[in-house]
Amino acid sequence: MSKKEYIIPIFIPFLGCPHDCAFCNQIKITNYKDTMDKSKLRLEIEKNLSYFKDEEKLKEIAFFGGSFTGLSEEVMVGYLEIASQYKKKGIIDRIRLSTRPDYINNSILDLLKKYSVDIIELGIQSLDQEVLDNNDRGHSVDDSIYASKLIKEYGFSLGHQIMPGLFTDTFEKSIDTAIKSIKLKPDMVRIYPTLVIKDTKLSNLYKAGIYQPLSLDSGIEIASELAILYKYSKIPIIRIGLQPTENINYGKDVIAGPFHPAIRQLVEANIYRKYLEFLIEKYKISDEILIACKDQDISLIAGNKKANKTYFYKKYGINIKFQSKDDEKYLSFAGNKIDFDIDNFINSYVQENYGGDLLLD
Repeated sequence: MSKKEYIIPIFIPFLGCPHDCAFCNQIKITNYKDTMDKSKLRLEIEKNLSYFKDEEKLKEIAFFGGSFTGLSEEVMVGYLEIASQYKKKGIIDRIRLSTRPDYINNSILDLLKKYSVDIIELGIQSLDQEVLDNNDRGHSVDDSIYASKLIKEYGFSLGHQIMPGLFTDTFEKSIDTAIKSIKLKPDMVRIYPTLVIKDTKLSNLYKAGIYQPLSLDSGIEIASELAILYKYSKIPIIRIGLQPTENINYGKDVIAGPFHPAIRQLVEANIYRKYLEFLIEKYKISDEILIACKDQDISLIAGNKKANKTYFYKKYGINIKFQSKDDEKYLSFAGNKIDFDIDNFINSYVQENYGGDLLLD
């Protein structure tokens, strides 16, 4: 996944799902209300291909929405036959799908291998059994562990999707989920802080005052901690937060929870805030800071609407300035110059706060 890729998303809402989980309304989340027959599938693929201009980029067909491997074998094979034809012709490079942990077994994986599937993402959501039960997931922690190990044994790339902030979840349980997930060695992860969507059990619990969703600030904070753990473990984070759509927005179908159209940027900025605060306190910085870095890093370090700059000025009286540098990344203050190395900070942060051995087998 070193190169940027083109994604052809194919949504299959409710297809393959045995029931509704407490947080889920797939029609609203995917903004897709119809089923996808074979002719529509080809049209959708061709439509997306027509938008792709860079022939060097990887191209991927990704089945999202429902639990793909919960489909009947006939329907599943129908989709896979078409996708694999595009792959065999070299038109696309990869096939990805998402599914439930309890819909993975040897016969299913044999079938997916036959049709050249590359990536299987598991919606594990939590690795705490009480949280799974209270959110009507209908599967166990052991199912997630078994499915993850089996997928890896078969040679597929494994993705984990986790949802901090579910009903009865806590900060500690979310951290524990991430640590258990990391030990299963996924090749990628998506972090979806839980949103309250209209017409779900979670929305009823929220309206009744039984469930309190994460605020935006608390959602950013827990997502930051999870991101730090995955970064430490060198596991790529391919998404933080649901993709905003016409429906997935406040005032539409999101009625509560930590929604923000740029939540990943807020999380990355929060990690930089932790790092800067660490440096300020370690070196007892009290005046001006100059940070030299690439242009694309400046907005993250400064924070959304310069929130980090404002934070450090108000708390410490420190003014932060930036200098664009492509070949160096450093921080200077009062005649001192030190490396500005976020990765080194993440390593020491995890060791100090969690113990690096927690992430070992």
